[in-house]
Amino acid sequence: MNDLSTLEKTLWAAADKLRNNMDAAEYKHVVLGLIFLKYISDAFDELYAHLEATKHNTGADPEDKDEYTAERVFFVPPVARWKWLQDRAKLPTIGKDIDDAMDAIEKVNPSLKGVLPKDYARPALDKQRLGELIDLIGSITLSKKENGKSKDILGFVFEYFLGQFADAEGKKGGQFYTPQSIVKLLVAMLAPEPEKRVYDGCCGSGGMFVQSEKFIELHEHRKGKISIYGQESNPTTYRLAKMNLAIRGIDAKIELGDTLMNDKFPELKVDYVIANPPFNVSDYSINPAETHKWKYGTPPSGNANFAWLQHFISKLAPYGTAGIVLANGSMSSETGNEGEIRKAMIENDLIDCMVALPSQLFYNTQIPACLWFLARNKGETSKFRNRSSELLFIDAREYGSMISRKQRELTDKDIDTIAETYHKWRGKNAETAYKDIPGFCKSANIEDIRKNNYILTPGRYIDFKETEDDGIAFAEKMNTLTATLFQQMEEETRLNELIRESLRKIKY
Repeated sequence: MNDLSTLEKTLWAAADKLRNNMDAAEYKHVVLGLIFLKYISDAFDELYAHLEATKHNTGADPEDKDEYTAERVFFVPPVARWKWLQDRAKLPTIGKDIDDAMDAIEKVNPSLKGVLPKDYARPALDKQRLGELIDLIGSITLSKKENGKSKDILGFVFEYFLGQFADAEGKKGGQFYTPQSIVKLLVAMLAPEPEKRVYDGCCGSGGMFVQSEKFIELHEHRKGKISIYGQESNPTTYRLAKMNLAIRGIDAKIELGDTLMNDKFPELKVDYVIANPPFNVSDYSINPAETHKWKYGTPPSGNANFAWLQHFISKLAPYGTAGIVLANGSMSSETGNEGEIRKAMIENDLIDCMVALPSQLFYNTQIPACLWFLARNKGETSKFRNRSSELLFIDAREYGSMISRKQRELTDKDIDTIAETYHKWRGKNAETAYKDIPGFCKSANIEDIRKNNYILTPGRYIDFKETEDDGIAFAEKMNTLTATLFQQMEEETRLNELIRESLRKIKY
């Protein structure tokens, strides 16, 4: 993985240098479109070579589209194959050649219709730099014969670039990308299983689904056959999601549209919801006809947080669970009827766990965030103990490490600690495995929450962590502190007099 990390960083540095003065939001589609094109061309070439080598025995035709459809590989027409394009990379027509290639791919692969970027011929895009970018992406060695990981490497590169572009775009970047450590934590806590259904009604570029597949593959030692459903309101982000999932070989039903106004999966019930809806959106509307969704209270017009929460509850199957990222204000707000909705959700025993996150995790906002975990049935099952009328609080605000001047990231160890705490609490042997930890976690009951006016901020419930006694007597500490204070006050007086003297000298 270290080699992959080096490759990703090297590619990003080289690609970013070629960006010149182009805006990151615009350049993103230039680069990611080419990476996607390289991916489907590589996958096609691999199967093409196999068909060519075995055609005398099987009678297969390497140019027959059906041969590729049967293997769930995109058919790539001759004018869109990477070698043909790379041979033309230095020609002034390369922009039009790529647009034609994208068009040709969409025509023979209906699932990609309207997804691929087709604006490479525009005059503003420097064709020399475009050719250099093609050479750069073409230089990556991705043959399965050499490393057995061609699709994975391209998928990792695509995902890494999504994150880098999100960072470069700042606030706008958060509209299509949730930082990977937050996604990993959500997935680790929900622990999705194979043969289940996963839904995200604001799916961005599809990172939640990618991590869910990775989790299943890691823990089940095979590709997880989960059924994926997603909806995204931004057409550009929707196209990124389609490419991101296709490049990972993930079959998903992703729809375009405003989820709260026009739910594309009205009858859908799923085992897992995993989502990061936009924080505190005030300019939104709900579908008034969907009265079944607002049974805990009509969401206020000025904030969509509780519209999203109730929408996700409506998607849960009888034993479904959800993990949702929201702004901290959702845990305590009384604006409109948010307090009443939160109370109704608590009294209906829908909330399983609350996690307070550290600051500086997001690219797009400094608003403190938390995780809501919802569960349809908290009673005893074959896997879980009865946690009815109980709720786990976790305070993870001190976790994470700074990876840049402005960005924090949860480490794998942090994620394991938080997720294991939740699983111990939910598990059958919770009496012996789970313990409240002062300063970190607390299992509270409904009476505790009622006494706190249905506020869900973890700090309200978790016991204070005892500070270690340093052995210095209180009186001695006070003497030291007051002596320091008096010295600072004297220094302040001296500096103030110097300032006055300087002002007098210039007759002020």
